[in-house]
Amino acid sequence: MNYEVPEDLQMMVDTVRRFVKQDLEPISRQVEEEGRIPEEIVQKMRGLGLFGLAIPQEYGGLGLPILGECLVYEELSKVNACFRTLIGTNNGIGSFAVVMDGTEAQKQKYLPRLASGEWISCFALSEPEAGSDAANIKTTAELRDHRWYLNGKKHFITNADRADMATVIAVTDKSKGARGGMTAFVIERDFLGLTVGPPEKKMGMHGTNVCELLFDDCQAPYESAIGGPDKVGQGFQIAMRVLDKGRLTMGASALGIAQRCFELSMEHAKQRVQFGRPLAQFQAVQFMLADMATEIYAARQMLYHAARLRDETRKSLIKEASMVKLYCTEMAGRAADRAVQIHGGLGYMSEYAVERFYRDVRLMRIYEGTSEIQRLVIAREILKD
Repeated sequence: MNYEVPEDLQMMVDTVRRFVKQDLEPISRQVEEEGRIPEEIVQKMRGLGLFGLAIPQEYGGLGLPILGECLVYEELSKVNACFRTLIGTNNGIGSFAVVMDGTEAQKQKYLPRLASGEWISCFALSEPEAGSDAANIKTTAELRDHRWYLNGKKHFITNADRADMATVIAVTDKSKGARGGMTAFVIERDFLGLTVGPPEKKMGMHGTNVCELLFDDCQAPYESAIGGPDKVGQGFQIAMRVLDKGRLTMGASALGIAQRCFELSMEHAKQRVQFGRPLAQFQAVQFMLADMATEIYAARQMLYHAARLRDETRKSLIKEASMVKLYCTEMAGRAADRAVQIHGGLGYMSEYAVERFYRDVRLMRIYEGTSEIQRLVIAREILKD
């Protein structure tokens, strides 16, 4: 495969890299301590078009290919994964159902607002009794008097506290379940009957929040079913296609973290002196650095190959997307662990970035499909033949 980055994408990546260096790195610790991204930084992200990276140009976005998205996420995640998380829902799981299956009226109403960053989106699938077992969701949507009434609870919903709209998957026919009995909806924040819970306390990813969404006869217009009447009952399939794309971009974020952990470890190993010589001269440290570099190289080839293949074929790559999600996130976990080990006691201190990366990257093996679910998906796909 040809991995040469087109000139227009490289210009975008260079712009984001400068933004990371000049604006994001200086406030990274502030974001971690305050648990929020300053509004002036969010405004700069809007100005760069980051909220509309993947939204088609005809609706105000940049319309980047998957490879372009991955390159941008890789750069943002080198400083703090929460910056990618903030824009990720607008470019992926929070908007892609509308991009992919929405009616033209839905696209016209929501996509320009999301592309500009005026609105933030979120994706509501997980529930207390349905995480990996997404087909077991209990939230219902009942059609009465030409309106939908939603009842139930969604939890661990990223960006829910600041989201203006949510893509919500609900059961519309219990007898059919995942095979024709679930529907995807656009639910706006001010719909009667919707309550957003307080932010959860988390191990990492402190710059963005997850919350519950509570539906108590939440009233939604008839037109809120994504794709209109023809798509009622196809919510589970829509959700799975949305997650396929997200698994590639999640791999890019994990790759960015791993790359930064490697760079920080290299710098520390060259500067830190023990027993009269730099750590980098000890074989044990050299082996850890060698393993990090090798796995990062392998992950980058896998990610870029899958992203370019997705761009060229325009097809959902179920197997490849799960392979990328599995390998890149597991690899990033190992890279962060080695980075802490190379830093020694200093790596356990919160003033060092590797401590935060170690906590942040742990989530990536869980959300948008656990590593175990990825292995099940991969096995199912390779055994089809």
